[in-house]
Amino acid sequence: MKFLRRLIQPRNPAFWIMLALNGLSAVLLWMAQNYHLSLVASLVVVVFAVGNAVLGLRMLRQLLKTPLPGDNTPQP
Repeated sequence: MKFLRRLIQPRNPAFWIMLALNGLSAVLLWMAQNYHLSLVASLVVVVFAVGNAVLGLRMLRQLLKTPLPGDNTPQP
């Protein structure tokens, strides 16, 4: 449960940024699959989708590394 408590932090802006980036990357990939875009437009959409996913994963890592208030266990 500590894993979920560290991940779900509604008062932390990084939590909301992570959700927005991962949601946006899902929408962009859906657009790339379902719309007939030119090659350049498809590449741009896919690059933005992968970039959003990578940034979202970095926010996830940051959330998991930050200690919770009142949690005094040492981090490796």
